Amino acid sequence: MTGTTIVLIALLLLAIVTAARGIRTVPQGQVWTVERFGAFTRLLQPGLNFLIPFIDAVGHKLNVQEVVLDIPEQSVITKDNATVVVDGIVYYRVMDPAKAAYQVQNLQQALNALAMTNIRAVIGEMDLDATLSSRERINSSLLAILDGATDPWGVKVSRVELRKVEPPENLVRAMNLQMTAERERRATVMKAEGDRAAAIQRAEGEKQALVLQAEGRQQAALRDAEARERLAEAEARATEMVAAAAAGAGGDALRYFIADKYVKAFEALAANPASKLVVVPMEASAMAGGITQAMELLRQGPPAAGPAPVGSGPWNRG
Repeated sequence: MTGTTIVLIALLLLAIVTAARGIRTVPQGQVWTVERFGAFTRLLQPGLNFLIPFIDAVGHKLNVQEVVLDIPEQSVITKDNATVVVDGIVYYRVMDPAKAAYQVQNLQQALNALAMTNIRAVIGEMDLDATLSSRERINSSLLAILDGATDPWGVKVSRVELRKVEPPENLVRAMNLQMTAERERRATVMKAEGDRAAAIQRAEGEKQALVLQAEGRQQAALRDAEARERLAEAEARATEMVAAAAAGAGGDALRYFIADKYVKAFEALAANPASKLVVVPMEASAMAGGITQAMELLRQGPPAAGPAPVGSGPWNRG
């Protein structure tokens, strides 16, 4: 191999190396920094880019997409000296690649340490109950702190989430016992209130029943009094009518009326099939005479109106 061939091969290799160092293809979602003699000069955007060979060099390759950073699990002491195990995640995005490359040495490690420190600070100012029930407030506080702290690094923290906040096992058992006791207390109170309300309702019902019964008895007494009053008025009018009839027709009309009632009363007693024995509290001769006189008056018919002569008629026989 001659010297000319060796020179040509060397020149070809130099051209290939020069092209390789001067042409760069940046993937989508990344931004590269360019350094000239160790100093930052510019950024390479996604696509085909050209450098000055042997003078410019690629410094840092930064991912400008949103990145999810896992926060390692750690034990945190709350304000009331309870220990909880906490971990979380941080969503961030590089907004200024130059700052992210040269303002902080290791971006993810710095974000990780910053998040863990602030988680301990935020939870350390809260008691256990607030820590377990106020995740949204903790997330908001961490987001504000981390976003403000990472602004000089050219990073935007978009979201912070606590994935796990767990107290120790013995504390969990104590909390379960406390919750059970509280539920039993509430159940007892509610049952007592229910029994009290039921007793009040029963007492009100009994009271209303007694009032209604008293009102019913009062109304019944008023109705009985009105009925007796009406009956007395009817008896009075009947007595007045009988007295008027007796005054107009004489004693024969009154005797006829009494005899008619007497006969009908005995007919009713005789027609009753349940009456096998009739006891008449009077002398048999007097009863027979009364029936005979009544039958004679009924055969003769009602007496004529007007006063009857004294001593005449069947009722005046000696």
